[in-house]
Amino acid sequence: MTLQGYLKSSFLHLNRITDHASDAAPQHKSILVLNIDMTHKKRVMLVFGTRPEAIKVAPLVKEFQKHTDRFETIVCVTGQHREMLDQVLHLFEIKPDYDLNIMKQGQDLYDVTARVITGLRDVYKEAQPDVVFVHGDTTTSMAAALAAFYQQIPVAHIEAGLRTHNIYSPWPEEMNRQITSRISVFNLAPTALSKENLLKEGIDESTIIVTGNTVIDALYLVLDKIKSDKSLQSDIKDTLLDSGLPGEKVEDYMSPLTNKRKLVLITGHRRENFGDGFIHMCKAIKTLTEKYPEVDFVYPMHLNPNVRKPIKEIFGEAVVSKNVEDKASATNIHFIEPLEYLPFVYLMSQSTLVLTDSGGIQEEAPGLGKPVLVMRDTTERPEAVDAGTVKLVGTNYDLIVSETSRLLDDQEYYNSMSQANNPYGDGQACERIIQFIGER
Repeated sequence: MTLQGYLKSSFLHLNRITDHASDAAPQHKSILVLNIDMTHKKRVMLVFGTRPEAIKVAPLVKEFQKHTDRFETIVCVTGQHREMLDQVLHLFEIKPDYDLNIMKQGQDLYDVTARVITGLRDVYKEAQPDVVFVHGDTTTSMAAALAAFYQQIPVAHIEAGLRTHNIYSPWPEEMNRQITSRISVFNLAPTALSKENLLKEGIDESTIIVTGNTVIDALYLVLDKIKSDKSLQSDIKDTLLDSGLPGEKVEDYMSPLTNKRKLVLITGHRRENFGDGFIHMCKAIKTLTEKYPEVDFVYPMHLNPNVRKPIKEIFGEAVVSKNVEDKASATNIHFIEPLEYLPFVYLMSQSTLVLTDSGGIQEEAPGLGKPVLVMRDTTERPEAVDAGTVKLVGTNYDLIVSETSRLLDDQEYYNSMSQANNPYGDGQACERIIQFIGER
């Protein structure tokens, strides 16, 4: 930032402080002015709006907040997700300075983009950040970056450089991340491959740093919390029960014993799989539940009707909505309500393998030694595929059934995936980011 820009920013910030300090004694105002005039803190704003973003940005917020001598940390949430976002904010004890609260029933990408851009217009003008941090590939991230560009505010892109090179897969995420990369001044790449993708697109190497992925930082933070806090373990138990998971299963998963039933954890929510893709996924899962009655399949269902409708069509309303106390309707497939991050991480740590179309889980599960079968045709995270921790099965019925069966039946094959090195980092990504930004 130029000296002129810094002085302008400081002056506007001082005006806001003194305006809000009308009840303070005059000498206190003078002290505030002197203190701020003498500091050269970077004002960083972190903008996010969905649960996956929140999980990955939260450890960076906490790390910035440790360095109050160097940074003024401002948090802005858009509310692209609402309830699921709030759960993560509560878990990591983050109180936003700004909340756009854009979530509305039936909103589409036009609505989200427009509301984020117009909402941030005044937020940026008021907060005057020196740099805006956005994460990944959500519509919130792309729109927040564009809004910052309109005010010539530098953008730092967390998890920069992921690519499938197909703008319609995943959709709209691939184009979101490409647009954000063109706007960003600082590119925080999680892996060497991500950096290579950026270099091939002509991004200046001096703006890129390989950090590892912040999701591993978040994962380790949460696991430490669970291990050290008995009350959290109790909360997890209660949450799993409230979600609709049968009591005997909860007791089994919370038990320290190792001779438990195998657990296949399932998630699915991506737009490109809506329709026939979800039908094929559900049919494959149903076949697997019948083939392996000794294995538990747990599916926290996304709230989107495009997810729940095909589940009910394939499995039947009675199974999906059954009373878990009704032993006559007992089954080895358990459809439960969406889980907060904490109990989900715990359940993932207890699982045998994960079936998912999520992006973040491709990074998280390998960090726990869990093989991942990705129900997508492409992935912007090929490092995990190359490392052997992840395998693409798409929404292909035969592939989902055969690869899941192989992992359940072939211990050697299972070990080859579960013991492969996680390519996404060591839990110190946030420290690297702060050092990099602090030097700029």
